[in-house]
Amino acid sequence: MSPDALVGNITNLLEVWVAGWAGCRGYQTSVEGRFPAALRADTTGDWEYFAHDPSDAEFAALAAKTAEAPTRVLTILTNDVLRYRQLAEKHALNVTSASQAMMIVDMETQDTEDPWLSDDELQLVTSELDGVHHAVVRSGDTVAASGRVFVVDGTAVFDKIVTEPQFQRRGLGSFIMKALAAQAIGPDVENGLLLASLDGQKLYSHLGWSTVCRVLMLSTSNEGTDLSVG
Repeated sequence: MSPDALVGNITNLLEVWVAGWAGCRGYQTSVEGRFPAALRADTTGDWEYFAHDPSDAEFAALAAKTAEAPTRVLTILTNDVLRYRQLAEKHALNVTSASQAMMIVDMETQDTEDPWLSDDELQLVTSELDGVHHAVVRSGDTVAASGRVFVVDGTAVFDKIVTEPQFQRRGLGSFIMKALAAQAIGPDVENGLLLASLDGQKLYSHLGWSTVCRVLMLSTSNEGTDLSVG
């Protein structure tokens, strides 16, 4: 299915992304109402709830579940950020992140050839475990950049694309994306999907990715977990 067709059903797109993100991280998933949830066992140790443009009643129910513990997070995908900021205030939730975006790409437009490093100081190491493809660029014993990808229903979900500060501005973010695409691509893989930080959005836009919607993260705590780094 083309990216345009997928974007017509963002709720389904959210389900695919959560399944891929949870697959990358080994998270347990569940359903709350008609929306997905994931247990962030390696970070907060608690549930994160997800929804795309929930109704007022759905938001109230999800907010109540989120408010049961300060470690819980409610993540809303929407292009009506003001509405959900107001609902969050009404239900005593704080905005912990409003800078991320969900992005999508047609994998046919991506370079899926095995990339090569022009810097002899750096080495690419790839691996696969339980369906999760990993790519790591090392400088000796030091990790310079890394990322992973998991395929769900013909969609490659990319996760934790990180370039360490001392190795930034050397094109390693693009390199990791190419290395992961080369591993994940197959006859059934049509689209790529991810959640991106502000810096990531610039990189992925340059690589041909398009923004689907904004991402608003809410919690009773002022120390919410940002998916782009968590």
